[in-house]
Amino acid sequence: MFSPELFSTVMNALLAMSGWEVFAAVLGIGYVILAARESQWCWPLAFISTLIYTVLFWEGQLPMQAIMNFYYMAMAIYGYMLWRKHGEAEDDLPISSWAILDQLQLLLIGGLLTYAVGLYLTQSATSQSPYLDAGVTVFSVLNTWLMAKKVLQNWLYWIVIDSAAIVLYAQNGYYATIVMYGVYLILAVVGYISWQKLYRQQEN
Repeated sequence: MFSPELFSTVMNALLAMSGWEVFAAVLGIGYVILAARESQWCWPLAFISTLIYTVLFWEGQLPMQAIMNFYYMAMAIYGYMLWRKHGEAEDDLPISSWAILDQLQLLLIGGLLTYAVGLYLTQSATSQSPYLDAGVTVFSVLNTWLMAKKVLQNWLYWIVIDSAAIVLYAQNGYYATIVMYGVYLILAVVGYISWQKLYRQQEN
């Protein structure tokens, strides 16, 4: 039941949020909206957003999230260059669909890496939520590469990753980021539907 004490706690946390976190969250939402529309300008927004989050998460003792966002910065540059290159050519970078075997290999690699990183974080006591932190980070890193390559299934993976991220950030008090990932979750569904239609048009 939603008690007055819980309401007061949530409101106080929202009022105490960093303006930088809110700004980064807004840019992050803009990134996903533009990505769903296949706009190359999604990547500059992603770069600025992840730069801010790299600092915020490092200061907030979520080292894997900080490292992940630093990686996102590099992927934002790569994604922009790749999408811009094909956008200026006659043959745009097409949306592709991975076979089940490819996806199983991705899940296996991601699962093993999550276990290894989570074990390290547990033993070193450097994360407040070691295995969840590791899982969100590992699969986000792998899936960002899928998005840059325009693999259709990346949106399905984002649905799962975003759901896990909401739990992680709720445990650590990043309330603006929870809102952002809630929007991400909805946009991942929209993005999948949009890309699926475009993929079918390519095949025809």
